[in-house]
Amino acid sequence: MASSPLASLFSVLFFSFYLFTISHCQDYNAIFSFGDSLSDAGNLVVNGVPKELTTARSPYGMTYFRKPTGRCSDGRLVVDFLAEKFGLPMPPPSKSKDSDFKKGANFAITGATAQEYSFFKQIGVDQKIWNTGSIQTQIQWFEDLKPSLCSSEEECEEYLSKALFVVGEFGGNDYNAPIFSGIPLDQVKTYVPEVVKALGRGVNRLIKLGARDIVVPGVLPIGCFPLYLTLYNSSSQADYNSRTGCLRKFNSLASSHNMLLKRHLVKIQEKHPKTRIMYGDYFTPTMQFVTNPSDFGVGNPTV
Repeated sequence: MASSPLASLFSVLFFSFYLFTISHCQDYNAIFSFGDSLSDAGNLVVNGVPKELTTARSPYGMTYFRKPTGRCSDGRLVVDFLAEKFGLPMPPPSKSKDSDFKKGANFAITGATAQEYSFFKQIGVDQKIWNTGSIQTQIQWFEDLKPSLCSSEEECEEYLSKALFVVGEFGGNDYNAPIFSGIPLDQVKTYVPEVVKALGRGVNRLIKLGARDIVVPGVLPIGCFPLYLTLYNSSSQADYNSRTGCLRKFNSLASSHNMLLKRHLVKIQEKHPKTRIMYGDYFTPTMQFVTNPSDFGVGNPTV
């Protein structure tokens, strides 16, 4: 049976990280995931489905779960595949009732941001932010859950040293909000350092809470997203990458974020030699998917 396009794409996303962990003989007893719609396993819909949220209704979830789960996907998420590769169950949404979180939890929620709501209010785009599940809020959810996972300092240190923390992707919504509000892209680019610093604060807080193995993914090439291609359609061919058809200026923003994030993570790593911080590259594999979709089982692509 041919693999699904998402599974094929995941194999590229996972490969470099898998080699890294295998080379260090690392096994995990739990996975804790944080992020936005790319990682939300159902937190947004635990207390009911918002009217505007089509992703909580059919046909979402049709290819694997056979029903909507709250995932913004027709199947599994990257973190679900990651858990499978390490022999762990898919991390349940942290807000779900009667779930066993000893082997992990998923704190991600659709619409989440790296920055706090106050930042978006300050720049006048708070109407584009429709939940308060920022990275700091999600880490607080983890901190609230922690006493049920381990008790003594020694027990927590041992338990968390064998857990994998996947922090993100964060940042996409931090840029979507001002861009969709009409703020000029040159101004949006000035927000990148603060978004990255917000991510860094989250990573540092998790380290203080006991995290030892942390993956921090970068943002995706938003200039290839159908929404961006539709809303910002240009009559100038120079605005597009001739090979991919993606909008150059938006991918440049994403690349700037990722470059700065990698540098920032190196600095955090230097301060915490007992912690292993890994950058997760979502950008490059996604560009491979866009450039050569047939390699991933997609025929007649629209992008």
